[in-house]
Amino acid sequence: MIKVENVSFKYKNSENKVLDELNFSVNDGEIIAIVGKNASGKSTIGKLISGIIKLKTGTILIDNMDISKKRDLIRNKVGIVFQNPENQIIFNNIYDELSFSLKDLDKNEIDSRIDSALTQVGMLDKKNQDLFTLSLGEKQRIMIAEVLAKDSKYIILDEPTTMIDSQGKEKIYEIIKNLKDKGYTIICITNVADEILLADRILILNNGKIECEIDKKDLINKYYLLNEFEIKEPTILKILAELKKNGINMDLKEFSVKELVKGLINEKGN
Repeated sequence: MIKVENVSFKYKNSENKVLDELNFSVNDGEIIAIVGKNASGKSTIGKLISGIIKLKTGTILIDNMDISKKRDLIRNKVGIVFQNPENQIIFNNIYDELSFSLKDLDKNEIDSRIDSALTQVGMLDKKNQDLFTLSLGEKQRIMIAEVLAKDSKYIILDEPTTMIDSQGKEKIYEIIKNLKDKGYTIICITNVADEILLADRILILNNGKIECEIDKKDLINKYYLLNEFEIKEPTILKILAELKKNGINMDLKEFSVKELVKGLINEKGN
């Protein structure tokens, strides 16, 4: 479990706080989406939790360990993937890229972890390829594999599909769903509608604080709150809300178009 308690932060040479006594928690095995206006501090949260930037005010607990006191241990528990995979790549070769952070392990363990990670992102057949031959979406899947190879329990995805085409996005979404099924805990920092729909809870960040929290089951009734903070509402939620006004209640789990069509067919049949 991750607990963020009274966390404030401002960047050097800035008088304004990016985060102001921020409080929230993330339960094991859930996906949360942190959304908000541009420059609202979303990415700063991810960098603080993952230890990229040092926490100075407040407390962040990961599995009851204070990250300011156990920073090296926390880095093994938390992995982060940014929006542009090319900014994270160190080596040209995929195997070299994934094995770099595992160099303290024996070769059999390294190979086992890499094979497992690549399998989970559907890239095992690319194991010995060079990264420059891959599409941007495939490179992002390799960055996710790198986090998995390190055996991170918590995964932070900072706008993971912003730069990727629609086909690449769908593959990333499937990976996220599969990781949740396997028990991973995921923080998705995003304003992308389809990514918001993957979350169990949505936290809206405003002026450095969590303005409101929306459970997935309440999305149909509260989706309009997203628009109030300049976040585009998922179209499917608008459709479901209109259907509800007309007496048609669709009990969807994933809010996917496929699921919606199936539900409408069943409704018509009844």
